[in-house]
Amino acid sequence: MLLFDQNGWDSRTYLGGWTTLGATADAVSPSTGERLGSFAVATAADVETAVDLAVSAQKTWAATSPEEKAAVLRKAAALLEGTTEVLATWLADEAGSAHGKAAFEAGLVASEFHLAAATAMMPYGQLLRTGRPRTSLARRVPVGVVGVISPFNFPAILAARSIAPALALGNAVVLKPDPRTTVAGGLYLAAILEEAGLPPGVLNVVPGGADVGAALVDEPRVPVISFTGSTPAGRAIGARAGELLKRAHLELGGNNALVVLEDADVEAAASAGAWGSFLHQGQICMTTGRHLVHESLYDRYVELLAEKASRLSAGPPASGAPLGPIIDAGQRDKVHSIVTRSVDAGARVLAGGSYDALFYSPTVLADVAPGQAAFEEEIFGPVASVTSFSTTEELVQLVNSSPYGLSLGILAGDAYAAFELADRMRSGIVHINDQTVDDEAQAPFGGVGASGTGVRFGGHEANIEAFTETQWVTIQGSIATYPF
Repeated sequence: MLLFDQNGWDSRTYLGGWTTLGATADAVSPSTGERLGSFAVATAADVETAVDLAVSAQKTWAATSPEEKAAVLRKAAALLEGTTEVLATWLADEAGSAHGKAAFEAGLVASEFHLAAATAMMPYGQLLRTGRPRTSLARRVPVGVVGVISPFNFPAILAARSIAPALALGNAVVLKPDPRTTVAGGLYLAAILEEAGLPPGVLNVVPGGADVGAALVDEPRVPVISFTGSTPAGRAIGARAGELLKRAHLELGGNNALVVLEDADVEAAASAGAWGSFLHQGQICMTTGRHLVHESLYDRYVELLAEKASRLSAGPPASGAPLGPIIDAGQRDKVHSIVTRSVDAGARVLAGGSYDALFYSPTVLADVAPGQAAFEEEIFGPVASVTSFSTTEELVQLVNSSPYGLSLGILAGDAYAAFELADRMRSGIVHINDQTVDDEAQAPFGGVGASGTGVRFGGHEANIEAFTETQWVTIQGSIATYPF
């Protein structure tokens, strides 16, 4: 079929090829409510089938030469680059991504496959010193089958960043995409890899809800789970994985702080802050949730931020609006609850605070204090909460008071003073003179505390650590003898 011709995948999923199952669900636009297509819905029994296929295919794939693996991944990257508009359209239609965000995400997916092609060719071990007449080495070997559970907000990249390196390192993958973005976050990637020459069974897609994810976590032949999503779901997966003695790589939520020091350029700071809070309607784990602004700049900063928010609009991506919809009514209501509870507790709305259908207006809350919902909770919507501080000690306490620790931005005139200040703040990612949202395939990515289990993505070292096991091997020219 033509690459991603809807007639070839509609009402199907990818299990060793395009397959129908017992039930289907519709892919629906959150912007318009329009039905975009349908896909097959998996059950726990289908997870077992997917793992059967993956186990059977993995041994041959692991034995495939690194050059051949790299060639498949390079071709996938080239296909992604050649069909960027197709993926971007699905991201706009199915995930509610504004066109700029959709194009950016599509490009990131291609970069993950380029990096993975290089990972396939990387050294995979080291020679060890030994006190005996032998060769001693440590080498990395595939774990076997990797289970990937991915979210709705950046569905393609947050699936690809686990799929691509896992494949590069000789594993098979079973992917459970979010049911709200199954096409962009699952079926499209399967079509790309099929066209690139990935053998059948090495990647399998099991669309479905929490029951399908639980079956994947419980499956004894899947020793590694890579999960991106909410902290409560991540805690449950981590607890279950611990019971089963399997590894769970957990990239979870965030309530990220953007610090504006007293020597910062306040105009530039407000621009960075608006981008950090409002990009993709704030539905990013790295979104700037808390703006911590020195009291000398506070009034001007909130004024500028509110002006920027008031000039932004939310609407269907096809309209060209810079912000799209919240993914569904449940998430929208959660966002609005945080706003209203914060206002009831003393915060002031300087912009937004209202919605039309799933389109939530960019919102600025001033005078947000610790204890208020907007300060304590991950909002996952286009809401900027602003808090003032007066002393460095107060600032450090405000930053570190959150149980989350994913991304931190510090805006300052003196960049090196900001860098030194960052040593006192707990975060997996730190950006000096930038906002909190950023990602590059080659850069380590991960959070601490309630944001996850540390760096598990990005760059060769993190990916090799995530998706392989270490094996110690010794070699002697003759059989060792012992006094027994």
